[in-house]
Amino acid sequence: MSPAIRQYLVITGNYWAFTLTDGALRMLVVLHFHQLGYSPLEIALLFIFYEFFGVVTNLVGGYLGARMGLNRTMNIGLFLQIVALAMLAVPAAMLTVPWVMAAQAMSGIAKDLNKMSAKSGIKLLVPDQQQGTLYKWVAILTGSKNTLKGVGFFLGGVLLMAAGFTGAVIIMGLALAAVWLASLFLLKQELGKSKAKPKFSEILSKSRAINVLSAARMFLFGARDVWFVVALPVYLSTVFGWDHWQVGGFMASWVIGYGFIQTVAPRITGNNEGKQRAVIWAAVLALIPAAIATGLVVGLSPKIVVIGGLLLFGVLFAINSSLHSYLIVSYARGDGVSLDVGFYYMSNAAGRLLGTVLSGWVYQAFGLAACLWISSALVAAAALLSLMLPQTRPGATLR
Repeated sequence: MSPAIRQYLVITGNYWAFTLTDGALRMLVVLHFHQLGYSPLEIALLFIFYEFFGVVTNLVGGYLGARMGLNRTMNIGLFLQIVALAMLAVPAAMLTVPWVMAAQAMSGIAKDLNKMSAKSGIKLLVPDQQQGTLYKWVAILTGSKNTLKGVGFFLGGVLLMAAGFTGAVIIMGLALAAVWLASLFLLKQELGKSKAKPKFSEILSKSRAINVLSAARMFLFGARDVWFVVALPVYLSTVFGWDHWQVGGFMASWVIGYGFIQTVAPRITGNNEGKQRAVIWAAVLALIPAAIATGLVVGLSPKIVVIGGLLLFGVLFAINSSLHSYLIVSYARGDGVSLDVGFYYMSNAAGRLLGTVLSGWVYQAFGLAACLWISSALVAAAALLSLMLPQTRPGATLR
């Protein structure tokens, strides 16, 4: 086994373990605090700092990765997630809104340090001329991560029922601590460290391709989270009357299927696809939430419309996400790759922040159909922005 493959497996395994706890923790918080009587908007507010600090972390984390090395930023991310889980393992009386928001802020920093490090690391393991291989490796990393995030949603629902909120976070914290200790010894020491020390002013991208793609990514992920983060779990629980097992199971199935489609996206789109495919797939995706909202408004069966429509949305969203993930890694510079990838995922986090806030507020005020109309508009904006991507083949010199 080559050194590059070994490092790829370490990075992927590290990312998998983190993602499993991240998905479980999100489902734990949503279901636990909904059970305590929190409104959809109040639940959304619990995640505000998670998403906000994700924006900050991606912006600064890329700079830190270039100066410190991606092995360090990845391991710091794992450690901070352990701290976040420990903060939530306190007695129930201490789980006030500010305390939970602080723990979620810590988790948001951890998640985006880990993700930025993993995605940047892949760029350094594949030669520039092997763009097809790069697309496949990024698709496998991203897709498998999201599959495990779906398993994490299901795990969160199961642990909440089996061990309670406190027991669940303790179990996850201990498991992640073991992964962190292993990662300290297995990750290559100088992975991703820039030869030329970047200045702090370089955290803002100067590449038109990356700026345009980052803006499209922001709208794409805002379109997903405007219904997925709060609106959908609460809708399934209140309108369909589903219990924690059913809600967690459906959310898990959606993300697992979404992750699987991401892993096979290169077979669907071809190995070296750029601007045209990004525009076409986004335009098709924009039609789906609009169709679901229309079905709800005209009185079709909510279960058929919502479940069937969102499964189709998941397939198309996965293809769009996989294309974007490949394009950013391909467009990024070889030396100091984490700067470009960090800036891009800063926009990703900004989209999640936008979607999270809208998910709680719009659902509480106007219902699921309104969330879906907004989702359609945001995807349409991503498609329009993709028209501005350069014609240059990904992997070619863009600066």
